[in-house]
Amino acid sequence: MTILIFVGSLIATMLLGVPIAFSLLLCGVALMWQLNLFDAQILAQNIIEGSNSFPLLAVPFFMLAGEVMNTGGLSRRIVNFALALVGHVRGGLGYVTIIAACILSALSGSAVADAAALTALLLPMMVKAGHSKSTSGGLIAACGVIGPIIPPSIGFVIFGVTANISVTKLFLAGIFPGIWLAMGLWITWWWLTRKENLQPPPRKTKGEVVHAFREAAWALTLPVIIIVGLRLGVFTPTEAAVVVAVFATFVAGVIYKELTWSQLYNSFKAAAKTTAVVMFLVAAAMVSAWLITVAELPGQVVELLNPLLGSPTLLMFAIMALVIVVGTAMDMTPTILILTPVLVPLVKAAGIDPVYFGVLFIINNSIGLVTPPVGTVLNAVAGVGRMKMDDVTKGVVPFMVVQFAVMFLMVVFPQLVMWPAHLLY
Repeated sequence: MTILIFVGSLIATMLLGVPIAFSLLLCGVALMWQLNLFDAQILAQNIIEGSNSFPLLAVPFFMLAGEVMNTGGLSRRIVNFALALVGHVRGGLGYVTIIAACILSALSGSAVADAAALTALLLPMMVKAGHSKSTSGGLIAACGVIGPIIPPSIGFVIFGVTANISVTKLFLAGIFPGIWLAMGLWITWWWLTRKENLQPPPRKTKGEVVHAFREAAWALTLPVIIIVGLRLGVFTPTEAAVVVAVFATFVAGVIYKELTWSQLYNSFKAAAKTTAVVMFLVAAAMVSAWLITVAELPGQVVELLNPLLGSPTLLMFAIMALVIVVGTAMDMTPTILILTPVLVPLVKAAGIDPVYFGVLFIINNSIGLVTPPVGTVLNAVAGVGRMKMDDVTKGVVPFMVVQFAVMFLMVVFPQLVMWPAHLLY
C-alpha cells in the first residue's frame, strides 16, 4: 500500500503538470498522511536539512566553472587544439567533437553546458564541411552525455550525498567508463561517415599544432590537477569544485583576458539560477527520502525483487531497464533523488558494489538526457543550433543505441568499471 501511495501520488501530480520539486513535496505529504506522521515542522526541518550538506557546495562551483569556460575562451581553445590534432582526417570534425567533449567533461561536469558550447563552436563547421546537420547535431548531443560521467560530475555529487557513498571513489571510477562511451561514439561516427566523399581540410603544420597546444595549455592542465589532487587526497571533491571555478576564472580573466566584468556577473547569475533549481529539488527530495526510510519502503522493494537477489547481473539488467524507462520522462537530477534511496539498499542486499552501481546508474541517467521526449540535452542542441527537435532526435538515435550497448556491456563485465577504478583508488 505504501509503495502504491508513493508512486501513485508522484505520477498523479506530475501528470497534472506540477513541477517536479513540488511533486516530491506533495508525495511526501501523502506518505505522511498515510503513516499518520503529518507535521509541518518535520516537513520544514527535512527541507532545510536536505540542502544543508557540505558536499553539495560543489554544485554551484561546477556550474560557475562551466559558464566561465564558455564565455572566457577556454572551450574554444580546447576545440581549436582538437582541430589541430585530428581535423584533417576523414570525418575529422566528428572526432574533434568527441575529443573536445572528453576534455570539457573533465572541467565542468554539466552535460547541457558542454553540449551548448560544442553546438555553438562545431555545428556550423560540420555543416559547412558537408556533414548532415541531423547527424552532426546527434553526435554533439551524444557527446554531451559524457559530461556527467568523466569527473568532475554534478550527478556523482548528488548521488554520493543521497546514497552516502564516497564522491571521490565515484569520481575516480567514472573516468574509464566515460572513455569507453567515447570510444563507442568514435566507432559509430566512423561507421556513419565511412562512405562520405568529403574533402577534409589540410593537415596542420607542427608549428600550428604546437601553437594550438600552447593556447589551450592552461585549460588542459586543469583536468590533471583535479585527478591528481583527488588521487593524492590534496583536496576533497567539494574543494576540487572551488579549484575548478577559481582556476577557470583566473585563466579566462587574467591570462586569456577574454572575461569581462559584465560577463563574469552574467556567469554568476546563470550559475546561481541553475543552482537554485537543483538545490530546491534536492531539498524537496529529502522529505520523500526520509519518509521512504521511515515507511521501510526499501525493504518492501527488496521483498518484491527477492527472486533476483541471487543473480546480481540479472538484477542490474532489471534496474537499468527501469531507469531507461524513467529517463524518457524525467530529468537526471529528480531521477537520482527519487530512485537512489530505494535502489541502493536493494543493490547492497544483492552484494553489488555501490560504487559500481552508482557509475552505471549515472551513465544510464546521463543517456536519459538524450532520450526523447524529455531530453534536456536534445533541447539545448536544438535551441543553440537552430534545429528542429525531430532532426536532432533522428540524428542521436544510432549514437544513443551504441551508448546503451556499452552500458549493458559494463553490466555483463563489471571489471570494465571496477578494475581500472581500483588502480586509481
